[in-house]
Amino acid sequence: MLIIFFTFSPFSHTHFFHFDIIDFAGSSTQLVADVDCTAEGKDLCETHGVKGYPTLKWGDPSDLQDYQGGRTYDDLKKFADENLKPICSVKNIDLCDEDKKAEILKFQAMPAAKLDELITAEEKKLEDAEKDFKDAVAELQAKYTALSEEKDKKIEDVKAAGLGLMKSVKMAAKTGSDEL
Repeated sequence: MLIIFFTFSPFSHTHFFHFDIIDFAGSSTQLVADVDCTAEGKDLCETHGVKGYPTLKWGDPSDLQDYQGGRTYDDLKKFADENLKPICSVKNIDLCDEDKKAEILKFQAMPAAKLDELITAEEKKLEDAEKDFKDAVAELQAKYTALSEEKDKKIEDVKAAGLGLMKSVKMAAKTGSDEL
């Protein structure tokens, strides 16, 4: 199990991510790593779908998950203590429940071409979900822009109709003068 900090050059090795003080040295099951997505780690970042920095991912190296927890040292230390241990995976099938073992064995028994086909289909679903999301956000942004422009036009029309002058006349009538 591992935690990877995906960063870009200005963030690399900053105090924010000084997690290296947790001693995983010599551990055969735990690793904390820092990857610079603008340098040698660019391919790894692309492989794992890193879109923003800093990004934290954790888990089995072949199936890294987004880390959603806190970013303080204490949060990360607690998470590492609780989660950076062997879990159910292809390499640790003995830690899996019967359903997960059966699923792993089913995929292992498949011809490589069939497994590639399934992976491609599932990755396409992820791409489609991302595209649908971006399209919906673009529609919302267009609607927001139109509403904002409509509101600004209405405000401009109200002001052009003399609202400011009306308020001045009303105020002058109350005080009997138009002087300040």
